[in-house]
Amino acid sequence: MPTIQQLIRKGRHSKAAKINSAALKGSPQRRGVCTR
Repeated sequence: MPTIQQLIRKGRHSKAAKINSAALKGSPQRRGVCTR
């Protein structure tokens, strides 16, 4: 899995987008970053 910073730079759009959209409500600072 790519690092968090790599995801921020590339900002890839995938299935994770739907999952992150729900997570954004609780933690807006994690914009579109999959933290697993």
